[in-house]
Amino acid sequence: MGGFFKSSIGRKVAMALSAFFLMFFLIIHLTVNMTSVFSADLFNELSHFMGTNPLVQFALQPVLLFGVVFHFVMGFILEWKNKKARKVTYFKNNGAANSTWMSRNMVFSGFVILAFLVIHFADFWVHEINVKYINVEPTDPTRYYHELVEKFVPIWRVVAYSVAFVLLGLHLGHGFTSAFQSMGSTAGRKRALQNLGKAYAVIIPLGFIIIALYHHFNHH
Repeated sequence: MGGFFKSSIGRKVAMALSAFFLMFFLIIHLTVNMTSVFSADLFNELSHFMGTNPLVQFALQPVLLFGVVFHFVMGFILEWKNKKARKVTYFKNNGAANSTWMSRNMVFSGFVILAFLVIHFADFWVHEINVKYINVEPTDPTRYYHELVEKFVPIWRVVAYSVAFVLLGLHLGHGFTSAFQSMGSTAGRKRALQNLGKAYAVIIPLGFIIIALYHHFNHH
């Protein structure tokens, strides 16, 4: 098994599996956050459950953090290995003729998204640690909605948030299909996967941007 994941195919499979995991998490994360647009009480209930459930806190959350780190580290490794493997230098390489701009710059978009995730974790996850384990504040099941809204009051944060999710959408647009191809999807399914990937890459980022804009313009 160790030899498999040291091979080029093994690394691509590992990258694809981590991508599937993170794409599924994005669906769950968007679903929970979207409830804040329709019901503050429901969002508070879901957030309180996830913030106090031992399985989520001490099992799923560490797995998520590991998945995020693993995916980006593996992406950088694959890019480095690919560049190292290109032994022939062409006088002029018209990369745009054979690939999209995003496929050639997945590392760049990934680095920006990773920087955003660090800030995002600092805003929410680190805050949760301070509230529950460092400051040991009294339990308040209704605090989550107010805290979420406050994050989107500054316009600069909404802009940065939106730009990050636009880049995420571009990243997903290529990564979605690529992940299925790495797992051996057939050429006959490529068109269907591309269409599904485009829909996913638009709906998920747009959903998060709508949430940010809604709370920015409707905060009291």
